[in-house]
Amino acid sequence: MYSSPTTSSKSFRIGIICGSQRKPRVGDQITDFVYEILKLHSSSIRNTITLEFDYIDIGALSLPFYDEPGIPSKITSAEGYTHEHTRVWSRRVAALDAFVFVTPQYNWGVPGGLKNAIDLLYNEWKGKPAIIVSYGGHGGGKAAASLKLCLAGGIDMQIGDRMVVNLSFPNREVLYKAAKGEQLGLSATKDGGIWSSERKRISSACDEMVGMLMAQGAAKVALHASQKFNRIRLAFQK
Repeated sequence: MYSSPTTSSKSFRIGIICGSQRKPRVGDQITDFVYEILKLHSSSIRNTITLEFDYIDIGALSLPFYDEPGIPSKITSAEGYTHEHTRVWSRRVAALDAFVFVTPQYNWGVPGGLKNAIDLLYNEWKGKPAIIVSYGGHGGGKAAASLKLCLAGGIDMQIGDRMVVNLSFPNREVLYKAAKGEQLGLSATKDGGIWSSERKRISSACDEMVGMLMAQGAAKVALHASQKFNRIRLAFQK
């Protein structure tokens, strides 16, 4: 069965997912912006917790559209998939504890490539915390809502109230630059730039995600302790 890496060491692996495949694009710039904020913020989290990041570019994965004969929710190991590209993707996702999805908004929805990458798997995602960062002329709120419905409703991923962040392009000039894939000058450290005021919201989302991971770890420890106690109790009753 799939299982998350142990939380006893309080070390967690986070997948940072760039959901845009369009060329030209600014999705990679925006994902880099979010990534740098999270890396900087992770260094300020108490020293008993370590966050490691896996940067995943959906555009670089070259995953075909769903071509597995099996139903993902019924597959419980990478070996259960038919195609090697799905097995590789399965192992990569299964090794991670939580995810940050950075997505544009296309016609009120998420890019097809991102949705396909999610739908190829199921148990590898199930129950894990997820942050959603959407962007667009009005912040990509419809795409974020659509993605949250898919992840939290369809796959039972954990998405708290602070774990959805919508980034709106501040004006038409920036929007036109984004449409052409030009540099936006995003900075995770400098004040006064595009979305510099949103850094706290992204950091707050990270804090809520870490809190969920810690709670999940504590629940697993309690469950294991209860199971061990029950085994001992049954042994003495024999």
